Amino acid sequence: MVNKVAEVGFPTYWAEFRLIAFEGIDNQKRLQKPETLLALVLGDVQRTLPIVRIHSQCTTGDVFHSLRCDCHDQLHLALKSIANHGSGVLVYEHQEGRGIGLVEKLRAYELQDQGLDTIEANLELGHPVDLRNYVLPVEVLKALGIHSVQLLTNNPEKIAAVQAGGIEIVRRLSADVPDNPHSERYLLTKRMKLGHISKVPSDLSDGTVPPGRCRSAGR
Repeated sequence: MVNKVAEVGFPTYWAEFRLIAFEGIDNQKRLQKPETLLALVLGDVQRTLPIVRIHSQCTTGDVFHSLRCDCHDQLHLALKSIANHGSGVLVYEHQEGRGIGLVEKLRAYELQDQGLDTIEANLELGHPVDLRNYVLPVEVLKALGIHSVQLLTNNPEKIAAVQAGGIEIVRRLSADVPDNPHSERYLLTKRMKLGHISKVPSDLSDGTVPPGRCRSAGR
């Protein structure tokens, strides 16, 4: 479902990654043209237990460091964590605004400025709560020969997608980053309405997998 189209050395502030471009068709989305995904790869991800982050594009956060969301800080947390660990992959997928696109996300921001939360704003504009799926990012991990991961995420949908793709999640790593007055309500909405695993209880603070939650069956 995905094909590698380019690979280059990619020096960054954190480490010297390999930057690999993939193209893929997601039949569930009925796309007419391939979707582009990027994978920043560090170390031997087949023989180690790599840290993996699936990160959806957020121009306002990733590029302009918006304080309305946690995307910029989660991106930097992931790259720093992978560099410190010595092996890992950050899959960067073009699903801006939970799949509705940049302009529609800004329209949703207008409604949030009027009092709606992020979910209510999407629904008011006629969009689903979340248009994303993670079929192609999981295919990228499989194309890289990865079978087991430490998954850096708070999103239960990403956990389910990685498991459904047959990849074992040995450990979930928290993607919590500090909030601020501008992001407080957004993060609370993700926890309360989307089930994001955040502010982890002390018994899970070491990042280990809760029984029955993140271990893939049959591995």
